[in-house]
Amino acid sequence: MKSNYDVIVVGAGHAGCEAANAAATLGAEVLLVTMDMNKIAQMSCNPAMGGVAKGQIVREIDALGGMSGIVTDKSMIQFRILNRSKGPAMWSPRAQSDRMRFAEEWRMALEKNPNVDFWQEMVTELIVKNDKVCGVKTALGIEFNAKAVVLTNGTFLNGLIHIGEKNFGGGRAGDRASKGLTEQLVELGFESGRMKTGTPPRVDGRSIDYSVMEEQKGDEGAGKFSYSDETSSLTKQRSCFITYTNEEVHDTLKKGFDRSPMFNGRIQGLGPRYCPSIEDKINRFAERNRHQIFVEPEGWDTVEVYVNGFSTSLPFEVQYEALRKIKGFENALMFRPGYAIEYDFFPPTQLNLSLETKVVENLFFAGQINGTTGYEEAASQGLMAGINAFQKVNNKESFILKRSEAYIGVLIDDLINKGTNEPYRMFTSRAEYRILLRQDNADVRLTQKGYDLGLASKERLDKVKDKEINVIELTEFLKNESIAPQEVNETLKTLNSAPLEQKVKMAQVLKRPQVRLSDIQNCNPVIKERVAKYDDLVKEQTEILLKYENYIEKEEKVALKLNKLENLQIKDSLNYAQIKALSNEAREKLLKIKPKTIGQASRISGVSPADISILMVYIESQTLKTN
Repeated sequence: MKSNYDVIVVGAGHAGCEAANAAATLGAEVLLVTMDMNKIAQMSCNPAMGGVAKGQIVREIDALGGMSGIVTDKSMIQFRILNRSKGPAMWSPRAQSDRMRFAEEWRMALEKNPNVDFWQEMVTELIVKNDKVCGVKTALGIEFNAKAVVLTNGTFLNGLIHIGEKNFGGGRAGDRASKGLTEQLVELGFESGRMKTGTPPRVDGRSIDYSVMEEQKGDEGAGKFSYSDETSSLTKQRSCFITYTNEEVHDTLKKGFDRSPMFNGRIQGLGPRYCPSIEDKINRFAERNRHQIFVEPEGWDTVEVYVNGFSTSLPFEVQYEALRKIKGFENALMFRPGYAIEYDFFPPTQLNLSLETKVVENLFFAGQINGTTGYEEAASQGLMAGINAFQKVNNKESFILKRSEAYIGVLIDDLINKGTNEPYRMFTSRAEYRILLRQDNADVRLTQKGYDLGLASKERLDKVKDKEINVIELTEFLKNESIAPQEVNETLKTLNSAPLEQKVKMAQVLKRPQVRLSDIQNCNPVIKERVAKYDDLVKEQTEILLKYENYIEKEEKVALKLNKLENLQIKDSLNYAQIKALSNEAREKLLKIKPKTIGQASRISGVSPADISILMVYIESQTLKTN
């Protein structure tokens, strides 16, 4: 039996799968340890990938050479671009997934990777010598040695499931909790905390009346996540449906509030503010007489339905009674009730930007162990932890993404520098460079980096370069080709856009907010013939670059200016206690986080612009003394 590995990944959720695949693809010998091999990449909550800001993350994972986009494309049952009515910085792809096929595709992908081995058992202990991790020990007492270990334990660390007044240990319904690791990590010097998340009931779709609900179809001409040719878009899709709670539903739920673990103090963990339970919504938004419910199929062939928006930990009988008072659910049959789960996490300020822990060398954390929520956030951390575990054991420089380069960079930078007091969820509003970090250009931003690492293929890179050339060609054509009033005015009228009074360049017409390239590309035969040469992705990106040219240039200048701060290094040996002019809070936070650059220091919560000025003056004075 093989017992020595380059990298061991503990946990096979979204973070663990990306971590194991990335490290193994780069060339590491990897052992993926999971408590149940039949639940690799299990979608424990909703059967969907992407969404607002999360869709951008999946595209970034794909561009770097990760697998989440490919797996999603191969298992999706519906695809939509959210926020189309807003600007392109807000457009976010989202796919409804077939839960069983998603897990199957991930497992097959990992089994096809020759550098990945598997072991089914609980890890109860890390092997640590001289503040450096050397491997793991399982419940059976088996030891596996490794040069680096990535912990991706999800909600399993001392997991506790709550349904009304009943609670029991578990990492999710049907799975036992993981014991021993939290206690050891605390003994090693880590700070831990408790968080809470929840899930709604699952219902038999045959018992639902869809005719009284609003149908939500996928996009016509559906897209996909991956930029590779390995996947294709859907030719048929399954619909989701929308219904609403009502005052009778709310009154029924309120009857169980005295037995709610959320309200009677049994749940101590911090819950997600942006994805609250139905009882929390009723309590916090008492003025609302209804809340939206998304009825989501779990796959192509199953009748199981996910009741998105009805997450709850109330007693089963209260859940069931209230559920059957929702329009369309009057005769609903429940497969299993909703529940809340509490679990241990470790404040991410204890990590470096590489996701390696500061307390124990060669130990990496990724996913919900860092206080995040969501498959996409977990997968991106897993990818980065897997890359950096490989880099570390091969004495290579850590791979860090800046805030101006990727949503993944924003996510990790936020976690390390600001920490989180609640489950962290990504939003477009968290990214100050969101016009640069669009879902349509993730391949342009990141494929070269993925190729340089050894993750993204040469075919991927060539495809991106071809796309860039085509975008430049089409942009130049539209900037130089004119269109006459008589060719386009009738169309502009239908779009409520002012008519032209003379010939103008096509690019000028496209800068109008109401006008899309697809609206006017057929108005002129020369333009029609030329534009038809390019695929939809090229046309979309060209149009965005033309429409938002001034905004993009402005944001690029700001990013360039602020990135200069990222190049101002701070020595690890800097003694903040000697800088008396710093505020006490700044000194405390800087000592704890130990930023690598002035840019990183400037984003630490509690460190003011005045503190940054003092720090820069001090570093400059020390440099002059040395010279």
